[in-house]
Amino acid sequence: MREALLVCWPLLLGIGLLMLGNGLQGSLLGVRATIEGFPTAVTGLIMSGYYIGFLIGSVVTPKILENVGHVRVFAALASLASTAALVHALVPDPYTWGIVRIVTGFCFAGLYIVSESWLNDTATNETRGGILSVYMMVTFGGIAGGQFLLTAFDPSGFELFIVVSVLVSLALIPSALTASPMPSMEQPEKLELKKLYRISPLGVVGMAVVGTIQGGFFAMASVYGGMIGLSLLEISAFIGLSVVGGAIMQYPIGYLSDKVDRRRVIVIAAALAGATALLVYQSEGMENKLWFMASATFFGGFCMPLYSLFIAHTNDYLKPGQMVAASSGLILVNGVGAILGPILVSVSMSLFGVAAFFLCMATACIGLAAYTLLRMTIRQAIPVEEQVDFVAMPVRSGYVAVNMNPESEEWEEEEEPKAEEFKPQDLYHVSKAFMSLMDDDHSDDDDDEEGLMDDGPTLWNRNG
Repeated sequence: MREALLVCWPLLLGIGLLMLGNGLQGSLLGVRATIEGFPTAVTGLIMSGYYIGFLIGSVVTPKILENVGHVRVFAALASLASTAALVHALVPDPYTWGIVRIVTGFCFAGLYIVSESWLNDTATNETRGGILSVYMMVTFGGIAGGQFLLTAFDPSGFELFIVVSVLVSLALIPSALTASPMPSMEQPEKLELKKLYRISPLGVVGMAVVGTIQGGFFAMASVYGGMIGLSLLEISAFIGLSVVGGAIMQYPIGYLSDKVDRRRVIVIAAALAGATALLVYQSEGMENKLWFMASATFFGGFCMPLYSLFIAHTNDYLKPGQMVAASSGLILVNGVGAILGPILVSVSMSLFGVAAFFLCMATACIGLAAYTLLRMTIRQAIPVEEQVDFVAMPVRSGYVAVNMNPESEEWEEEEEPKAEEFKPQDLYHVSKAFMSLMDDDHSDDDDDEEGLMDDGPTLWNRNG
């Protein structure tokens, strides 16, 4: 594992910088939209543009990679995302922001796919689970850390947009200077949503609802914080602690889900997420924000793991060879829910006031728990020993991250060839093979370099 991390640390560094910039930008836009006087519903429409672009990028990027290559695609998308961040500051207009937000989502989808392709290519059967865990920690750490950059400068100025641009631009350097061979880029297999729904209705519905909850939360949390009078530091802590809570609770919740019927854990996690959402709502007006921050942390802790729980639940009913195709469909459904989330939450806040933010979260979580209970009365649980192992998956990642799930392939160990007794008549075949080898044309000796990227000098290679 140590050797694997030595190989892929440049990619993880680049991903961490991307997450810092993306985490900061999402919260910054919510705060700045309030300063600019954008209506709440309009802000929700703008923020949903990111998820529209993300879905488009997830479909288009693999086709571009086939013709252009990973390094050039990464460089182009990072440059475009860096430029898009600055356009927000130059033109604070809702229409412009909506278009630029779509462009940003498109760019980040492609950047995640390229980065995950490299990570997946450097992984082996023994290390892919560990690399996926590190990738998840980098993802959550970057998003949480980006929140606390919100206090570095006045959000009404242009400095924070420059910080986002710089972070995204710096993320290009580690990936541009790596000498790892270009990973193979295969289009993900398709599994029709109708067939996927027949296999696991709960998995499809659950991923859609989780996408709506988490999309609405990340898009509108900073707007909500400003509307209830939180300071910039308190907004940063509120969102950051929610993400940290989600990262910490992934493993205990996942461990429990491997020991009992996974649907029971989904019911408990969703119900507790709904209950803590109501606690946040009840404590938002308190002068002492300690209870508010604690409730928000537990809300994230119970809500964020639902994404991985539903992927694992669906995988329980699939063969290993079907998991990548199914997960691609689940991510698509989750993305559609994420598009609807900011719109539904922002419209509710416009109609019913700021209290609707966490009331929407609570209603969706409790409704999800109720639907899971309903499915438990319709479908018998599979034996616990037949469940796949829970694997924590980073939220809002590209579909390639699913390939790093050790459960998605049936890895077979190669058997050592048995020594065979040498027979005198074999001398003829050995001699004949040797003479044939000597007569071979060796003009293709340099073909082993064909897979390496030829974009210029490099600082490190795949072997560290």
